[in-house]
Amino acid sequence: MNLEDDRMCFVCGPNNPIGLHLEFWDEGDKYCTRFTPDARHSGYAGMTHGGVLTAILDEVMGRLLWVRNLRAATAQMEVRWSRSAPIGEPLHITGWIEEVRGRLVQCAAIAHNDAGQVVARAKAKFMRVTCSPAP
Repeated sequence: MNLEDDRMCFVCGPNNPIGLHLEFWDEGDKYCTRFTPDARHSGYAGMTHGGVLTAILDEVMGRLLWVRNLRAATAQMEVRWSRSAPIGEPLHITGWIEEVRGRLVQCAAIAHNDAGQVVARAKAKFMRVTCSPAP
């Protein structure tokens, strides 16, 4: 498997015309982003689609591994919702590494609103891969 950044990632890719174009930053051992959903990101009327937020939770964990030079792909992910995410409500998403054991890396992430209320939590297992050179 070759993990290569073609800059078209739906969440962070600057070249993806329909992408979210999110920016990320380090905060110590955590990795963070901010997202304010608009009507394009809705599921039910006035609410953010759960799949959009799930993609961001996955990305904050996977991208953290990328910047830490741990090449890995999501193998399993679980998301637990605490409340809905209304359209227009800014969200803070933070991810961190919980454990590295051989090829398996366990990560977690959380999304909360400006009031500090948890919207969703995620746990994921990532499988480290050996990157082969591009053909």
